[in-house]
Amino acid sequence: VALKRMLNFNVPPVKNSTGEPVWKVLIYDRFGQDIISPLLSVKELRDMGITLHLLLHSDRDAIPDVPAVYFVMPTEENIDRMCQDLRNQLYESYYLNFISAISRSKLEDIANAAIGANAVTQVAKVFDQYLNFITLEDDMFVLCNQNKELVSYRAINRPDITDTEMETIMDTIVDSLFCFFVTLGAIPIIRCSRGTAAEMVAVKLDKKLRENLRDARNSLFTGDTLGAGQFSFQRPLLVLVDRNIDLATPLHHTWTYQALVHDVLDFHLNRVNLEESTGTESSPAGARPKKKNKKSYDLTASDKFWQKHKGSPFPEVAESVQQELESYRAQEDEVKRLKSIMGIEGEDEGAISMLSDNTAKLTSAVRGNKDSFIVLMLTLTLTLKQSRKLDVYFEYEEKIMSKSTLDKSLLDMISDPDAGTPEDKMRLFLIYYISSAQAPSEIDLEQYKKALMDAGCNLAPLSYIKQWK
Repeated sequence: VALKRMLNFNVPPVKNSTGEPVWKVLIYDRFGQDIISPLLSVKELRDMGITLHLLLHSDRDAIPDVPAVYFVMPTEENIDRMCQDLRNQLYESYYLNFISAISRSKLEDIANAAIGANAVTQVAKVFDQYLNFITLEDDMFVLCNQNKELVSYRAINRPDITDTEMETIMDTIVDSLFCFFVTLGAIPIIRCSRGTAAEMVAVKLDKKLRENLRDARNSLFTGDTLGAGQFSFQRPLLVLVDRNIDLATPLHHTWTYQALVHDVLDFHLNRVNLEESTGTESSPAGARPKKKNKKSYDLTASDKFWQKHKGSPFPEVAESVQQELESYRAQEDEVKRLKSIMGIEGEDEGAISMLSDNTAKLTSAVRGNKDSFIVLMLTLTLTLKQSRKLDVYFEYEEKIMSKSTLDKSLLDMISDPDAGTPEDKMRLFLIYYISSAQAPSEIDLEQYKKALMDAGCNLAPLSYIKQWK
């Protein structure tokens, strides 16, 4: 809702207005791109009048009779580039939206550039959007994707981290959480684990919320904000927990569809990138090897199969695929039967449009939906069965974590050359090490280390976990 409002020049879009949208250009940086792409498809952007969407730092041509909506972080380079756009008179008018709040000094830089370029009247609006978080699902968001190494577990727990670096990380996290609650229009009740990074975040966030509420005229939580109607005594609970409380879970090999896609494939902001193998035929001697095609699939709320099955265990998903395929085949046969009755052969588009509306829809649905999950299922099945035995890892780790008896010794699993990659083996051993009430004796540990090294593992994570334990 906040994004749509922004793309509509910060006016709430009117329901069922029949008028054409105002055509405009959207200029974003990488942060803005990551925030928009999981939520709005290219088609939805076009419906809102966005004819072009371009990265701020790309080479852009002037389009003097079109308004431009900017959606960027208020960084030095971004501000410089926007000032340059003003000087170059690229667009008819400028709606500047900042993902996080812009400082007064940077705002003055823009003002000076606008005066210098004689473009003051063209800067239509300047808004702090407070949208510095990425929403992947209706009820799940992540803090950042660009520079995500900066706010990772590793960044916070590095032994050589300086106080100023720690402050920067905390400020980044607090800013994103603050943006989230501004967009929600609610003030949380904060609970955190003591004496950890979570407490630092909680204290800073608390301070930032209080400062904002103190200034009643400019408070983001009253008056005409998005969630003004929701500002009530019903306050959400924000629980901040340090990752150190449970380090085993992120290492665990999982068995549900969504988690597997995340673990096995290149899955990023709801999009899967797959390399298509171009068949087994070898290229003639001396010829260049064939380029692998890259295909990407969006696994979003509009993908019914994904929505329905992403939380299901993998074997169930495989069965559902079988059923889906059978129902598609039945539908395809029906389409073919209708075509032959009507005497339409081949895939002539004109002819298809002659078919009743439903049949045409059916044909395109069968075409469109089939390949995305077939490819995913095939890739996953091959990865699981052939090389990694992830089902075995999953069961074994479950037993370790629930402290039940193991039917195969850990050394056998690590030494099995057919089971998984070195990383899989390391993850398994770390889970064992974290979950065991008593650390293994030095003699046992040496034995495990030798087996892990023979399997090609990098032992650095183990020394970290040993210290941590």
